[in-house]
Amino acid sequence: MTAASSVISLKPVSVFGDSSDRKFLPAQKWSPVSGPIGSVQIRSCARLRCRSRRLFASSGAIVEQASSEAAPEVEAPVAVVTGASRGIGKAVALALGKAGCKVLVNYARSSNEAEEVAKEIKSYGGQAITFGGDVSKEADVEAMIKTALDAWGTINILVNNAGITRDTLLMRMKRSQWQEVVDLNLTGVFLCTQAAAKIMMKKRKGKIINIASVVGLVGNVGQANYSAAKAGVIGLTKTVAREYASRNINVNAVAPGFIASDMTSKLGEDIEKKILATIPLGRYGQPEEVAGLVEFLAVNPASNYITGQVFTIDGGMVM
Repeated sequence: MTAASSVISLKPVSVFGDSSDRKFLPAQKWSPVSGPIGSVQIRSCARLRCRSRRLFASSGAIVEQASSEAAPEVEAPVAVVTGASRGIGKAVALALGKAGCKVLVNYARSSNEAEEVAKEIKSYGGQAITFGGDVSKEADVEAMIKTALDAWGTINILVNNAGITRDTLLMRMKRSQWQEVVDLNLTGVFLCTQAAAKIMMKKRKGKIINIASVVGLVGNVGQANYSAAKAGVIGLTKTVAREYASRNINVNAVAPGFIASDMTSKLGEDIEKKILATIPLGRYGQPEEVAGLVEFLAVNPASNYITGQVFTIDGGMVM
């Protein structure tokens, strides 16, 4: 090796952080310097404090090789997950906790279950707090956002998952059944999004993922209230995505089909056969499968160019 010919490119180095902070450093080049045999040294790396040390190559040549000190730690993303005490919300909270997020676990009534979710996140080294509140009430939403800010100083990710059903045919549906579902499943998404987006706008980054449903796309007998609310969530998702794109805030919706739950386990064999016959994959989805998609949209840098989209995860029901 001669000093005049030794030019080597280093591979990019990833810096751990949330989806907006995870970047790649440009390749650095080794440049020749004067020496008795032909030594080389690395140029200073961006964001890394490098120091050189001499190693003796097998040929006897003295080579200057860089050894970098650890990069400064990047703060873990803060995630607020509504309706996170069970089902899809629980799976999402756990997935984000495992991915390194600090998670606020919201619940309405299931305090014990929410505490268990928080404990599980903490058991593998994560950070989590619980908050009991009704997201259809503005005061509760404001208190929830304040709790996250007091604990961690910011909000990077919002997952709007809280929802209820009050199923019956339209001709029998009471105004209260309609209003209760719309208030929680749609107005709750509006209130949480508006509150969290104020924080994200200041930082000029953020991820909002709304849990919709395939019935918001195709409708379902006995679910006029639920279908209307979920269709509203889809429309809201697209509008908010357009309004906040200039602030580097990504807004997407996930529309699950039939996902295994306490409810599906009580349907009975005959009803289950009819449902499974409508699903090309022939099975219910698992909460963890939905959570995997949400995790990708929330923290994976490959999702940074995705916004305003609706992702069905339904075994092929809606094609």
